[in-house]
Amino acid sequence: MDRLTPLSAAFLQAEDVDEAASLAIGSFAVFEGPAPSFEELLQAIASRLSMVPRYRQRLRRVPFDLTPPAWVDDEEFDLANHVHQTALPQPGGDAQIADLIGQVMSWRMERERPLWEFWFVTGLTEGRWGVLSKVHHALADGVSGTDLYRLFLDLTPEPTTVPPDTWTPAPAEPGWRFAARAVGDLGGSPWRLASAGVTALRTPRRSAASLVRNVRGLASISGAALPVAGSSLVGPLHGGRHYAWTQADLDQLREVRSRLGGTVNDVALAAVSGGFRVLLLSRGERPSAHSLRSLVPVSTHRPDDVSEPDNRVSLLLPWLPVDVADPVERLELVRSRVRTLRERGEVEAGSSVMTTAELSPFPPVAAGVRLGFRFPQRHLATVTTNVPGPRQPLYCLGRQVVQMLPYVPIADRLRIGVAMFSYCSTLTFGLTGDLGSTPDLEVLAEGISASLAELVAAAQARA
Repeated sequence: MDRLTPLSAAFLQAEDVDEAASLAIGSFAVFEGPAPSFEELLQAIASRLSMVPRYRQRLRRVPFDLTPPAWVDDEEFDLANHVHQTALPQPGGDAQIADLIGQVMSWRMERERPLWEFWFVTGLTEGRWGVLSKVHHALADGVSGTDLYRLFLDLTPEPTTVPPDTWTPAPAEPGWRFAARAVGDLGGSPWRLASAGVTALRTPRRSAASLVRNVRGLASISGAALPVAGSSLVGPLHGGRHYAWTQADLDQLREVRSRLGGTVNDVALAAVSGGFRVLLLSRGERPSAHSLRSLVPVSTHRPDDVSEPDNRVSLLLPWLPVDVADPVERLELVRSRVRTLRERGEVEAGSSVMTTAELSPFPPVAAGVRLGFRFPQRHLATVTTNVPGPRQPLYCLGRQVVQMLPYVPIADRLRIGVAMFSYCSTLTFGLTGDLGSTPDLEVLAEGISASLAELVAAAQARA
C-alpha cells in the first residue's frame, strides 16, 4: 500500500488547522498560437493518463490516523472533474494572467478526488493560450511536480506515442479490511493490527524524544531558535492570493556567478534579498539583520526517482541580508551563509528529522504536526524555492511553450513566497502574496529586477 510520508501528510494537516491555507503548487505554461480546441487537449491528456497512475488515485484516511493516508484507485474517476476551461478578460495581458493564477490557486482542492487540475486558458494577447497546472503539495514537490508535465507536454513538436490505456480501477475495500491491511502492511500481516496498535502506544515517548533531538540539532546549526524581527512580512493570512512575477536571463546570472563568485542559486537569492529590502523600505520599515529568515527547500530526489510523485526534500534556513545596501556585499553574505549551513550539515540534519518522522508511529507525529500549526510561528518570514526546469523547448499539440510561471503556496503566517523556475534560457521569479495584507507584490518584483541589474552592472565593471 502506497502511503503518504509524514511530510506529505503535513500539507494536509496544515489545511486542517488553517482555513486560510491552500497548499497546492502550480505553474502556468504559455503557448504560441493558435490555440487548439478544448476537445483536442482533453483527448491528448486522456490518451496519456497511463503515464501518471497517481492522477487516477485519491487519498483514503485510515481510522484514528493509525497510519498516514493511503493512495487508492478512484472508482468514479472522471477527467471532466480535473480539466477545465476559461478565457481571460481583455486585453489578456500580464495583469489578467496574474489575477487568474491568484484566484485559481487560492481555491482548495476536493480531497475525495485525485488532487490535481488543469485549466485550459484562452484569450491571451498575440493569439496565445495557456495551461494552468495545479497539484496538491501532498502529491508532489516542485521537482517531481515538474515531471508530471509529461502528461501533456513533449520534447518535440511531434506528440509522443504511448501504449493504449488499459486501466481498470481496483475495487474499493470495506473500511475494516482497508484499515487492517494498511496497518498490517507496517508489520507484514493484517492480523497484527492489535499488536501494531499496542506498539504505537508504547513507542510515542521514544519517537518524540528522537524527533526533539533531531529538531534541536537542526536549530543549533542554523540558529533557528532565534525569532525573526517583527515586520509586515509575517502575520495572519486572509485566504485570497495575489500573484506577480519577474524574469531574468540565465546568462546574466551565470555572468554574475563567474565574476563575483557563488552559484546561480546564490545570485538568485541575493536578488531576492535586494527585492525584499526594497519592499520593506517602501513600507516605511527598517530592514534589520534578523528581518528575513527563509526556508529554502533542498531536493533529495535521486536521478532515478524524479518521475515518482512524492515529497523528498530537506531544507536550509539562511538569514537573507536585507539590511545590507551594497548588492555585491549581499551576494557575498548569501554565498557564505548558504555554504556555512551546508558545511555544518543542515541538509543532512533536515533529512534526519524527516527520516525519524517516517520511522515513528504516525498518530503522535500527526498530532504533533497539528499542534505545531496551532501555535503562531515566528521563526520564518518567507519561503524561497528554486526548481531547475527543462533546458530545451517543450511542446503541446505542436505548439511551443514560450513561458513558464511557477507558483509556491504560502501558509503558517508567511505572507509572501518566492518560486524560482528555469526554462530554456530564462529564470522566472514567481511571487505569491496574501491578498489581504500584500497589495504591493509588484514592488517586490521590481525590486528583484533592480537588485539583479545592480549585480550585473557590478560584474561587468570587473570585466
